[in-house]
Amino acid sequence: MRNNMGGGYSGSGDGSNRTYGGYLGLHELLSLQRDEEGVSNDEMHFIVTHQTFELWFKQVIRELREIRDILDSKHVQESQVPKAVEHLGRVTEIFRLMASQWKVMETLTPQGFLAFRDGLGTASGFESYQMREMEIILGLEPVGRVSEMDPLGHFRKLAKRSEADAAALVRLEAALEETTLVSALTAWLERTPIMGSFYGSDGDTAAVEAYVSAHLAAYANIGVETCSRMEAQGVENIEAVKARFAAANQGANDFLKPDGVVNRARAGLLFIESYRELPLLAWPRVLIDAVVELEESMVLFRTHHARMVERIIGRRVGTGGSSGVDYLDATTKYRIFGDLWGVRTILLKPELRPTLLNGEIYGFAGDESQ
Repeated sequence: MRNNMGGGYSGSGDGSNRTYGGYLGLHELLSLQRDEEGVSNDEMHFIVTHQTFELWFKQVIRELREIRDILDSKHVQESQVPKAVEHLGRVTEIFRLMASQWKVMETLTPQGFLAFRDGLGTASGFESYQMREMEIILGLEPVGRVSEMDPLGHFRKLAKRSEADAAALVRLEAALEETTLVSALTAWLERTPIMGSFYGSDGDTAAVEAYVSAHLAAYANIGVETCSRMEAQGVENIEAVKARFAAANQGANDFLKPDGVVNRARAGLLFIESYRELPLLAWPRVLIDAVVELEESMVLFRTHHARMVERIIGRRVGTGGSSGVDYLDATTKYRIFGDLWGVRTILLKPELRPTLLNGEIYGFAGDESQ
């Protein structure tokens, strides 16, 4: 038998005696805004907004692990990919919602915030261990962070202050041992059938190499033809234009063949994006788009955060001693799924793509030359 602060339920556990307040734990939840301390409306608003963020973060972490677990398999069932897309869509909408919540924060005036800011002490959003956990699960590496910071460094200090902070550190350290979403996604992309050749099969290396070489040749030819046309039209600084195309070609080579060796995951990504109309590639293409959309929503969330803070406190030093808005602006440059963004730079229009081979494998019933 259980009673939740007078608003719970009792009985056999079938929910027949459950109340709305008990089911949601409202009595406890609504006691966490420190009304007894006499906080102002402005401070209450500040607390509720950030508590709401943390509740959404909790949901996002669950969703991200579910997506990661679906993709972190040697063989991902086709029926599971739509489920991953559904979870990705939910996380994206949560971040869009949270981005709009910053508009609610902007109803707080600079003077209204200053009236209670000192009461925050050194407390800072940087201490959100759930935000750090999300970043770890996604796969944000220290080298990709502002000043290559150690995401757990500050929490190791906090762990000495309370059991709750120590438990948060244990949770973050455990997350570091998990497979990241970007790693699971990369392994899944690496197994993409390319030109009908399957990962690990006889002749696969040669088939993938031939595909990548054909794509790079077609990509380079675009620059040659464009420069010839521009030169014939008398475009000034043609040498500078040629240098830009040469740099673009080198960038394409470096992307697909880092250190001179084909990166099969990137080649798989390129193949999916290039032949996205093939039936077998329909859901993989949707999943890739969903991951890009998720990261875009996260970037916009961070951008709205930075602008909200700048609007309210300007360029003040952050409560935790950070550079404030400058730090937040730097985080908007985070890209965890960089390959999914980078491949778009080197795509070709359909008529310039390498001729599709073994199209029947992809459920393609038309002319294989398309």
